[in-house]
Amino acid sequence: MDRRRTCPRALLSNGDGESAALLCLLLASLSWSTSGSSSFSTFHSEHRDWTFNHLTVHQGTGAVYVGAINRVYKLSGNLTILVAHKTGPEEDNKSCYPPLIVQPCSEVLTLTNNVNKLLIIDYSENRLLACGSLYQGVCKLLRLDDLFILVEPSHKKEHYLSSVNKTGTMYGVIVRSEGEDGKLFIGTAVDGKQDYFPTLSSRKLPRDPESSAMLDYELHSDFVSSLIKIPSDTLALISHFDIFYIYGFASGNFVYFLTVQPETPEGVSNSASDLFYTSRIVRLCKDDPKFHSYVSLPFGCVRGDTEYRLLQAAYLSKPGDVLARSLNITAQEDVLFAIFSKGQKQYHQPPDDSALCVFPIRAVNAQIKDRLQSCYQGEGNLELNWLLGKDVQCTKAPVPIDDNFCGLDINQPLGGSVPVDGVTLFTSSRDRMTSVASYIYNGYSVVFVGTKNGKVKKVR
Repeated sequence: MDRRRTCPRALLSNGDGESAALLCLLLASLSWSTSGSSSFSTFHSEHRDWTFNHLTVHQGTGAVYVGAINRVYKLSGNLTILVAHKTGPEEDNKSCYPPLIVQPCSEVLTLTNNVNKLLIIDYSENRLLACGSLYQGVCKLLRLDDLFILVEPSHKKEHYLSSVNKTGTMYGVIVRSEGEDGKLFIGTAVDGKQDYFPTLSSRKLPRDPESSAMLDYELHSDFVSSLIKIPSDTLALISHFDIFYIYGFASGNFVYFLTVQPETPEGVSNSASDLFYTSRIVRLCKDDPKFHSYVSLPFGCVRGDTEYRLLQAAYLSKPGDVLARSLNITAQEDVLFAIFSKGQKQYHQPPDDSALCVFPIRAVNAQIKDRLQSCYQGEGNLELNWLLGKDVQCTKAPVPIDDNFCGLDINQPLGGSVPVDGVTLFTSSRDRMTSVASYIYNGYSVVFVGTKNGKVKKVR
């Protein structure tokens, strides 16, 4: 079943159908899953150019939080505005290191927009983490009720996460055990500033917003740290190399990130237009501050002779009884819905030919386990050239590797070249799919897909 509707033009009044796609998906799901009415509530920013960047809906209250350029909004379930929190524009210059809010800067300052890069609800502490592009990427913790600023950490190098303006390059996952301080796993594009920003890290997220440890690295020493940086040698080989973080989630004992990044084979061209890109799924153990559990495998899907390898969007959900039976899993297990564009060549201008695919997390973990077992049997190399800079032989070690293995100080970090292939559910050769959401209805998994041109497809 494939039913389509077009988002109202009022919703798309910011002039960017793609940036409004997530909000459009929310409206469509509310409309279809209740009365079946074709009416929509709408909300748009007060300035045409202040596009929407991120959206999250509170699981308990139904409040809608929207991260936009220069604003964070809190809306009711019917999209009535409750609070608008100003985040910009402010006087800034991207060449100021450290940022001018720490010490004066001699560079010329100009009025600069603050692009929302990250918007996450920290449920246990009733607060919202909102990170922007100003001042090398400063975050705020806002009270959920009224968006009051609880804290804006800005006094340490660790407090600046990413100044890249482009959205869809950064993702964060909060992990918290009951009664304990939380952790923020954060992946971000670094735009060539690998010494200043790690591409992946885990940060402390204390319950006390005034804690001096807020956003500090979970572990940081001369020998081991809770972070991974892009080596300067890789940037010397491919000046345009970066890792774009499209989605992230926690499932079971692990945290996952879905990325798109250039391949780094021998003799690669240094031209951005000549690069091949690969989508990868990265997994870490929640309780691994040393990052010994880092595993990265390529993933995508295939229909006929067509390969779909350029990740556009993803969504973690449950499969429902019908899809679960076809995947040979239980309805309570996690599945990942993901959208890919055709090929590997045009990440920045992807083809319109796209596919909706599903990945049972059980299958992803099984393939990662196989990769770990083969490496610890001494087979092959670590296969992570962008990070290691060379082929490194796997070390044979008599270690039992079960489903919850979190690595040792050997054979890590670990990559792979055999892709995790998903099940292709639906393809479209025109109007590229760009966003996805899902819910269960009468045992069926119903998926809403947003497109480049602001349309919504409902797929059962």
